Order: sequence, then structure tokens, then C-alpha cells
Amino acid sequence: MFTGLIEKLGTVSHIEVDAAGATLIISDSAAILDDCHIGDSIAVNGCCLTATEFDKTENGGWFKVWLANETLERSDLGERVIGDQLNLERAMGTHARFGGHFVQGHVDTTATIIERIPDGDSVRLKFQLPEPTSARPSLLRYLISKGFVAIDGASLTLTEVSDSDRTFGVMLIQHTQEKITLGKKSLGSKVNIEVDMVSKYLEKSVIAALGGEGGLDLRNMVEKVVEEVLVKKGLARY
Repeated sequence: MFTGLIEKLGTVSHIEVDAAGATLIISDSAAILDDCHIGDSIAVNGCCLTATEFDKTENGGWFKVWLANETLERSDLGERVIGDQLNLERAMGTHARFGGHFVQGHVDTTATIIERIPDGDSVRLKFQLPEPTSARPSLLRYLISKGFVAIDGASLTLTEVSDSDRTFGVMLIQHTQEKITLGKKSLGSKVNIEVDMVSKYLEKSVIAALGGEGGLDLRNMVEKVVEEVLVKKGLARY
């Protein structure tokens, strides 16, 4: 589990790809390796990955991770090149203050930066989600203004959401721009998106409470319950 508060920007120093997935080595990472152990979870641009090797001093400190094909398909990590910077966060410690929101490191999809507008020392960014498919339905129902979203692993507050355009926006203050990769990304760049998991659990709980079954969305369930009530009162027939 993570908080979405980025600790360090690491640098991709090695990439190896084959049919089974990919291996990344991320350098300039000493600041997050002081208490590292083999098998520890580290969020890399929002993806929860396992450290399989590491060295605390060489090349500014480095660690190696393995990317399964599922991770490559869901995230932008397969498009990274040597020299790219990545957001890094260690798993949440029990002693730490919880300043962000619950982030699992399980990326749902990617979005594209379509607008960048300066606002004083801050910058407003707008993103567009891809067209939904049966395999990957729309995530917009989990996004609300002033709600949480993890973008490249960074916990951010949504400033706007448009269901019709499949877009949403955030604002980065100057401090945040300097501490995460998002402040340096250009128009057209992809970012990793993880929606708030609490909203997913809430949706599933409501559907289950309404007697939901697999494949039925919340709207269909409400219609089904209303129909059953009308039938019971003799106001409608199946």
C-alpha cells in the first residue's frame, strides 16, 4: 500500500525486453534504498513492483524490477527509454503520517495530457481517457471533482471532470511540479492512472446489496429493484 506522496525521482539506466516482459534498472535511487530488502514493493510511476536486486551506492543507488506483460499493457512503463525519470515511493510504513490517499500501485489505464495552462506559479493540466471497451469499461464513474486520483503514482485532487469528453483535470502547485515527473511532461504524453479504490469497493457493495449479479451495472440493478417493487405492489407485471 502507498500514499501517493512521491519520495524520489529515479532514472532509467537499463532496459531489457523479451517475450515474457521486461527488466528495468532504476538508478539515482539511494534515498529510498536505505531500508530496502529483496522482495520489497516500490511504486514506480504508480506501478507496484518488486525489487529483485539493488545496490545502495553504485550509480547513485540502483534497483532492478521485473515488468510482466500485464503491467506493460496497462501502464506507460513499456514506453520508457534510458534517461527517463520515474516517480518512486516505498510502501507505506506504519510509523509514517498518511498525507495522500490509499494507493495500491495497481494501474487501471493510461490517459493523455491534452491541455496545459499556467495559473500563476501553478499549472492546470487536463487529461483524456481512452475510449472504453468491453474489456476495459469507462473509469469516469470513479472520478469526481475534489476526489482523489493517482497520476503516475502521485496522489492528486481532481479539479474538474467531464463525462461527455472523457476528460478530467488537476492543478499542480510549484512545489509539486518540482518533485514529480508530471510537471515536466509535455502535451500528448501518456500518464498512468489509478482511480480511488474506495469508490470501486463502494460500487461493488451497493450492487451486492441490491442483489446484483455479474455483468449488471448499477443503473440496471436500480431498474431491476424498482420493477420488483412495482410488481409487488401490483402496479406492474413481469
